[in-house]
Amino acid sequence: RFCHSFMSELFRHIGPDTDVPAGDIGVGGREIGYLFGMYKKLKNEFSGVLTGKGLNWGGSLIRPEATGYGCVYFAAEMLATRNETLQGKTCLVSGSGNVAQYTVEKLLDLGAKPVTLSDSNGCIYDEAGITREKLAFVMNLKNVRRGRIKEYVDKYPSAVYTAIDPAADSNPLWNHKAECAFPSATQNEINAKDAQNLIRNGVKLVAEGANMPTTPDGVDLFLEHKLLYGPGKAANAGGVSVSGLEMSQNSMRLSWTREEVDNRLKLIMKSIHKAAWDAAERYNLKGNYVAGANIAGFTKVVDAMMDQGVV
Repeated sequence: RFCHSFMSELFRHIGPDTDVPAGDIGVGGREIGYLFGMYKKLKNEFSGVLTGKGLNWGGSLIRPEATGYGCVYFAAEMLATRNETLQGKTCLVSGSGNVAQYTVEKLLDLGAKPVTLSDSNGCIYDEAGITREKLAFVMNLKNVRRGRIKEYVDKYPSAVYTAIDPAADSNPLWNHKAECAFPSATQNEINAKDAQNLIRNGVKLVAEGANMPTTPDGVDLFLEHKLLYGPGKAANAGGVSVSGLEMSQNSMRLSWTREEVDNRLKLIMKSIHKAAWDAAERYNLKGNYVAGANIAGFTKVVDAMMDQGVV
């Protein structure tokens, strides 16, 4: 009822060539379906107005995986600038929803060792590594049973669960030895104290799967210590990228294979990395992905405005 009521007003402001919303926290395939059904009823048309749709009525393969996969692809590109790979690297991942799950899956594909997950109540640390079997348990726990991550320890007793105190000055998840960190939960989940803990524990790369998970003070510390730091506006662009691919498929009335969408996503993330890297280098800020992503995004908008006579 809420989705239908919301769309009864929102439909005036969106469209396949106007603005195309997608899901996020608390809005998954079910809610997109309800929203799309009401839009279709009100407009009497079937168009690619929402992304994250069901596969049997306009959705794209790889869309659920896109943000997590894309973030790992971006991290791999950052490491490549130092002639390194994710193979064998211990990785901290926060969250246990869509982004975190598929970040872990792609890390495993590339030979890394993810060791943490979390939800709003607490976090687990599995020193032995989160394997595919363990990930399958988490996916069932979160996607089907809607349980809490604490249950991971009941299934795998060698792991450690730590409750998260909202009033504490740091998150225990970010205080473990690792080489890479993938904040994939919520905004502001890494503060300055967390950033200090990550640096002290040997983390050399941070790739943001969530939107703005690091506070400005934390970002400053990452840049000061020359970490490979991929800000969300670049590193988590895989989700919106595959939303664009879903729109393309809708416009052409086609459905691409899983491999084709994944290959396109990988190429898009390589392109985004190159754009941020090149923009930073052009202004003598080599390796600063915050500046590079900001400059690349800004110049794209300004160039379009000038070309179209806006300024």
